Amino acid sequence: MITNILQDIPHKIVQLPAKAILLDAGNIATDIFFVKTGCLRSWFNADGKDVTLQFFMPGQPVASFESLVNSAPSEYSIETILPTEVAIVNGLEFKSWVESHPEYHLQGIYFAMERLSSYQKLFLSRIKDTPQQRYEALLKEQPDIVAQIPQHYIASYLGITPVSLSRIRSRIS
Repeated sequence: MITNILQDIPHKIVQLPAKAILLDAGNIATDIFFVKTGCLRSWFNADGKDVTLQFFMPGQPVASFESLVNSAPSEYSIETILPTEVAIVNGLEFKSWVESHPEYHLQGIYFAMERLSSYQKLFLSRIKDTPQQRYEALLKEQPDIVAQIPQHYIASYLGITPVSLSRIRSRIS
């Protein structure tokens, strides 16, 4: 797993409370966060409405990679949902480290492919599936998210209101 690199690369471990902002939309990303415990989410504001893009659980790295790579403002924010412990790696140090450790290149490619696959699946689901189908898939594929994450974040992720999510949950029960 890509988090194995933490034993070899300089990083700092930080304990954060729920709702701590790690990156604000509009700022340029400089760090990569590796979730050790808790949960992070990426999200943006769409006309005053909070929209969750993705959740990140223990073992997963997260950054606004497009911002980090292109030195451009991030389109979204990254924040904790629960009390969370993260390992923070400086993006420039990470890039330098990866360049000097070619044995990790293949692992990086697999990570990028996995991430792209996840985004494609989410994109297609938003187009072809009903909110109930998206919720049922989340229950099946990521039950830890449903069990741990407040319902209003899950509703935001599914693209529905908390009331709609409550109705879906009632129908399924």
